[in-house]
Amino acid sequence: MNYRRLGRTGFEVSEIGHGLWGMGLWSGSDDKESKTALQLSLDSGCNFFDSAWAYGDGRSDSLLGELIRNNPDKRILTSSKIPPKNMKWPASSTDKYEDVYPLDHVLKYTELIKKALGVESIDVLHLHVWDDSWADNSVFLKTAQKLKDEGLIRTFAISLNRWEPENGIEAIKTGLIDVVQVIYNIFDQAPEDKLFPLCKKMDVGIIARVPLDEGSLGGKLTINTKFPPSDWRAKYFGPENLSKTIERVENLKSIVPNGMTLPEMALRFILTNKQVGTTIIGMRKLEHIKSNFSASDKGPLDANLIEILHNHRWDRKVKSWSN
Repeated sequence: MNYRRLGRTGFEVSEIGHGLWGMGLWSGSDDKESKTALQLSLDSGCNFFDSAWAYGDGRSDSLLGELIRNNPDKRILTSSKIPPKNMKWPASSTDKYEDVYPLDHVLKYTELIKKALGVESIDVLHLHVWDDSWADNSVFLKTAQKLKDEGLIRTFAISLNRWEPENGIEAIKTGLIDVVQVIYNIFDQAPEDKLFPLCKKMDVGIIARVPLDEGSLGGKLTINTKFPPSDWRAKYFGPENLSKTIERVENLKSIVPNGMTLPEMALRFILTNKQVGTTIIGMRKLEHIKSNFSASDKGPLDANLIEILHNHRWDRKVKSWSN
C-alpha cells in the first residue's frame, strides 16, 4: 500500500481507503464478515476508514469504533458524516441551511459519532449533503469554526452531491473546508474541470468516492441483474440506468489490457491523478480487499490508456433514481 498527503490536513492516508456504506446499509451485510474485512484491511496497510451516521443509524460508526478499540497500537484515521436534519438527499438551494444543519443538530451528531467511534476528536467530519447557496451562511461559518476550536474534530469536510462537483466551489473558497469528498471515476470525470484545480490552489484534500460506479465497474452486472427492493442499488440500477450502464461497461471491457481486470483499471485510473488523496471503496469480501489493494502497488496507468479512458467520460444529470 502506498500513502499520500491529504491536502493541508497533515494526514498521510492510504491510497485505497475502506468505505463502510455497504456494511451499514446494503443487503447481505453481516457484522461478523464486516469485522473480519475491516481487520484484514487494516493489517494490509489501509489506515483510512470512511463511515457516516446514516449508514445504519450509527451501525458503521460502531463497527469502526470496535476496530479502533481492538487495535490500540495502530493509528486509524476516522472519517464520518453528519446526516441532514430534514433527511433529504441530495440538498438543494430550496433548502434553508438552518433546516438542514442547525448548530444543535450538528453538535448532537458530532457527539454521537465520537461516542460510537470511541475517540476524543474525529479526524475528518463531513456534512453529508451540501448546497453552495449556504456558503456565506453565518450559522455554517460559525459551526465550522466551533467544531475545530473546541477540538471536536481535526478537519472539516463536505460531501458533494452526485454529479454536481462544482456545487461546492463557493464553500471551498471560504477557507473552512479542509477536505472534499466527490464522486470521481472513469465515467464521472467532471471534477477535473473546475473542482480539482481549485482544491490544488487551496490545498484541499480530495477523497474520491464511488470508484466503481456503485459496482458497475466491477464488471459483473448483466442486463438481468436484480437487487432486493431494500437495497439502494435496486433503484440506481433500475430500467432508466442499467441498460445504458451495461453498454458502456462492455465498451470498457474491450480495452482492458491483458493481465489486468476492469476493477483494477478503474482504481488505477483514479490513482493516476496525483491530486486524489485516497479513493474509498466498499469491501466486505476478503478477496476483494486483496485485489483492490494491489492496485495501489501497481502504480499509475500508461498515459496512452489514460487518454483513451478520457473518451469514456459520461456526463449525467441528477435523476430521481440517482440519489
